[in-house]
Amino acid sequence: MKASDLMIKALEAEGVEYIFGIPGEENLDLLESLRESSIKLILTRHEQGAGFMAATYGRLTGKVGVCLSTLGPGATNLVTPAAYAQLGAMPMLMITGQKPIKTSKQGRFQVIDAVDMMRPITKFTCQIVSGDRIPSVVREAFRLASEERPGAVHIELPEDIAAEETNMPLIPASVVRRPIAEYKAINAAVAMIEQAKSPVLVIGAGANRKLTCKMLREFVDKTGIPFITTQMGKGVLDEHGELFLGNTALSDNDFIHRALAKADLILNVGHDVVEKPPFFMRPGGARVVHINFQSAAVDPVYFPQLEVVGDIANSIWQLKEQVTVQSGWDFDFFHKVHAAYLTHRRELEDDDRFPMLPERFVKDIRRALPRDGIVTLDNGVYKIWFARNYPAAFPNSLLLDNALATMGAGLPSALAAKMVYPERAVIAVCGDGGFMMNSQELETAVRLKLHVVVIILRDDAYGMIKWKQANMKFANYGLDYGNPDFVAYAQSYGAKGWRVGATEELQPLVQACLAEPAVHLIDVPVDYSLNDATLNVTIRERSKAI
Repeated sequence: MKASDLMIKALEAEGVEYIFGIPGEENLDLLESLRESSIKLILTRHEQGAGFMAATYGRLTGKVGVCLSTLGPGATNLVTPAAYAQLGAMPMLMITGQKPIKTSKQGRFQVIDAVDMMRPITKFTCQIVSGDRIPSVVREAFRLASEERPGAVHIELPEDIAAEETNMPLIPASVVRRPIAEYKAINAAVAMIEQAKSPVLVIGAGANRKLTCKMLREFVDKTGIPFITTQMGKGVLDEHGELFLGNTALSDNDFIHRALAKADLILNVGHDVVEKPPFFMRPGGARVVHINFQSAAVDPVYFPQLEVVGDIANSIWQLKEQVTVQSGWDFDFFHKVHAAYLTHRRELEDDDRFPMLPERFVKDIRRALPRDGIVTLDNGVYKIWFARNYPAAFPNSLLLDNALATMGAGLPSALAAKMVYPERAVIAVCGDGGFMMNSQELETAVRLKLHVVVIILRDDAYGMIKWKQANMKFANYGLDYGNPDFVAYAQSYGAKGWRVGATEELQPLVQACLAEPAVHLIDVPVDYSLNDATLNVTIRERSKAI
């Protein structure tokens, strides 16, 4: 058979449902093979959008998302999604084309070394030099993309290799069981928990796995130990309950850091060093138990006293089975801190000034969405408010990027989320800067007839950097821009466009858009002017007063 046919059969055998991307002339054999396949091609308007969609598919399903580009500029446009998936631990395969490698009459036209380009930002990158190598290369790519810690992989399929004949059989996936933690480490962790006065759980990105969520829920239900989440750990446990203390949206000095400072033992589950540190260890401070798939990467602010290395779900199950609830545990201070945080949060959540405050915006979005609704965030200052103030009820129901923290991913991520969960409400929240970096994917959403709501928080500036510029006492310079008429812009793609003219209009408008199957875009003017007073002054003063 033709090598491109074997390539598609190998992808089918791995369970691939979609390939997101933009083909070029070097992919035409593969495209023809794909035409007769069970795999559906999702044509996007930019390779970056395809990469973000594939990465988000991987994040939501745990299966490898696949994206496709041609050589040269198509491949370079996948660099940001590659880093996005790699830093965010999202299983993703990129397939790029290349000129013929045996004979070519076009010199170096469009040719770059895409394999070496991808090497620093992937787990695996390889050029297929023979059709006979396809089964082993594809199997290895999927194995590496999926195993802990998941990430990005890359395969380059040259034009002449795709067209050659091969009769190699596929290689089936082997059965793999992840190693479990050694019993002495479990026993030591149990002893530390039982001897602690005020233990607390910190749940990070690595804990965001289906079975781990279940085991953590059982552990918390049995022990009553309060928990804290990192930004990418949000939703692992339902954040509406009284045992949820808050999110480490800020680096330090928030209410939650007062609770962490009072803890004498921190169970750090699924810690990922790509996130900003959820707490800073200090000599003589709280003892830390590191519970993860891999051992800890030690640095000046993270040097755990005990490491429980192995399958996280199994480790938590073993701890739950063995630990004895202690009558001497004291969580009163934690709950006082959380009550103070809630009081502080509510002061601005009901403020009806316009343009909207981000605190009020977050509250209205949470009220408009069903409990299992999904919010995908682009990157901007509003991400802090969502991480801090938005109670997530389910895993992966608030998709934010606290790893690469790139702009431009919010809209494509929403499209992938709706494809994975067509029955759930999906909202993309983007700043005006991030939205315009991949706004062309509105056409993709309309063409696919996806029911998504896209909300643009408009401040006509790169607001996050502008805020930091002001904090550093620099002059206001270089960060303001103009915007199109977003309502007309949406309508030009065949979407429905809306503009909020008063704060009280937002929640009912969002609910109406969620009830009407279509692509909706809502322009919401936002006011970030209180960020400094709220985050830099008020929180620090009030949290220290507890």
